[in-house]
Amino acid sequence: QVQLVESGGGMVQAGGSLRLSCAASGFFFSRYDMGWFRQAPGKEREFVAAINWSGASTYYADFVKGRFTISRDNVKKTVFLQMNSLKPEDTAVYYCARYRGTYTEGSVADWGQGTQVTVSS
Repeated sequence: QVQLVESGGGMVQAGGSLRLSCAASGFFFSRYDMGWFRQAPGKEREFVAAINWSGASTYYADFVKGRFTISRDNVKKTVFLQMNSLKPEDTAVYYCARYRGTYTEGSVADWGQGTQVTVSS
């Protein structure tokens, strides 16, 4: 079955960096667009970044543009989220997602279990 396993979360000071990874299995990884979402306490889950099946196209939420970079390795079946210049408001559980179709359509088929990112001021 489909599995998305996130790792790389943790606690960091404001201005620091973290790199999240999402290891995928159970489906033909290189055929699917992938994304990252996050959910802060008391808030709804929100979109962070997406990447198309080949890695040639990416899309970001305005609040992470210039700070976060999404990438993928189709051989290793892994999608990454490099997070730089982290702010306390980036504190959230970060989720990896597999899209049903293109990320522009926005329909998520599967979610990972999430990894906690905490940014202290």
